[in-house]
Amino acid sequence: MLKANNISFFSIATATLFALSSAAAFAANTLNSVRIWAAPDSTRIVFDLANKPDFNHFTLDNPERLVIDLDDTQQGSKLSLAELSNNSELVKKVRLSKPPKQGILRIVVDLKQTATANLFSLPPTGPYGDRLVVDFDPGRKATIKQDSDRQQSDDRDIIVAIDAGHGGDDPGSIGPSGMYEKRVALAIAKRVTEQINTVPGMKAIMTRSGDYFVDLNRRSELARKGKADLLVSIHADAFTSPQPRGASVWVLSNRRANSEMGRLLEQSEKVSELLGGVGEIVQNTDSEQYLMRTLIDMSMDNSRSAGYRVASDILGRLGKVTKLHKSNPEYASLAVLKSPDIPSLLVETGFISNPSEEKLLRSDSHQQKLADAIYGGIINYFKTYPPEGTLLARSATINHRVVSGESLSVISARYNVSIDAIKKANNLKSNVLWIGQKLVIPRV
Repeated sequence: MLKANNISFFSIATATLFALSSAAAFAANTLNSVRIWAAPDSTRIVFDLANKPDFNHFTLDNPERLVIDLDDTQQGSKLSLAELSNNSELVKKVRLSKPPKQGILRIVVDLKQTATANLFSLPPTGPYGDRLVVDFDPGRKATIKQDSDRQQSDDRDIIVAIDAGHGGDDPGSIGPSGMYEKRVALAIAKRVTEQINTVPGMKAIMTRSGDYFVDLNRRSELARKGKADLLVSIHADAFTSPQPRGASVWVLSNRRANSEMGRLLEQSEKVSELLGGVGEIVQNTDSEQYLMRTLIDMSMDNSRSAGYRVASDILGRLGKVTKLHKSNPEYASLAVLKSPDIPSLLVETGFISNPSEEKLLRSDSHQQKLADAIYGGIINYFKTYPPEGTLLARSATINHRVVSGESLSVISARYNVSIDAIKKANNLKSNVLWIGQKLVIPRV
């Protein structure tokens, strides 16, 4: 009888342990990998899961920690947190901890300092499956230093914001051999930045200087905080077939793109938001909304005009070093170009989906040629139209080519120089101008 009872107890215990282990083995979700993307002013941790995460979280202090409980989740067989690459200024370590109950996978993020955590899940998109994203922010400090003396100085630098597309969790388009657009964009952006910073009176700032994601709306915000006079975003194009090739330059349009490439570009921007994270929503709460709309439209018209001039110059220079997809700037409605007060443009350096161009884009010499073309267009524009109050405006000679619709009064207002001064500098006997005429704009 005692023997039978022992057998019965052993069987029940074994069955219970098997049931518990089976429940863990067949959890509804699996944590497959963890990735850390460190930006200068923030850090993003991405948890890759088999399915949509069901999670709870809380924070602890002394020391600072974030605790995440993933319900009905198990650790993937290839997950190794000990080998996790981490160069963050905020995150010390990511580790697993004892769960409060069976079926929960508890993750602890040890922090180096106090930080605000924003957690959200993302659906499968592009090369990624379901993800839980955690953004740590120590206080939303801008990565670009503001020039506090800009308004007081008559010799300020001209600021150009260089934006390398994609980054971090968002690879951008991927070439036939596996080359990532984000790496091409960053390499060329760094070359352009280095060249601009050699010019007296000019300074380039980067929206990202490493492999991390910057929200699309935040890129123009960083340019504005850096008091940029121009924003140039650098990318590499892609198409659904390998045949298309050639560089192109895009400027802002409030209307939907009227070309297939434009529609694909707009769609890829939406994909970037999903890959990199949830875009910020900006609401206008100003009661004078109609006046504000008018002022923004006026500012955007001026920015569009300036952006188109730079785009045309860059495109002409690109045509001398690579094939062009289109010979004129194209239009699309893109978040990165929507800053109304900053002339902005987007350069597609070639089709990474084309095997021949992917090989070129990988080449250091070709990257340098592309950077030279972009740099040349930027420098030529600002030498021709230097903003008032800048060192370049005070020291450079302005040469103006008359275009359709311009008169002496229009040119006089643009450069804040009297009509008589312009006529005297160019030995003009009348107010009549012709298209293509070159004028020297005198300094006053």
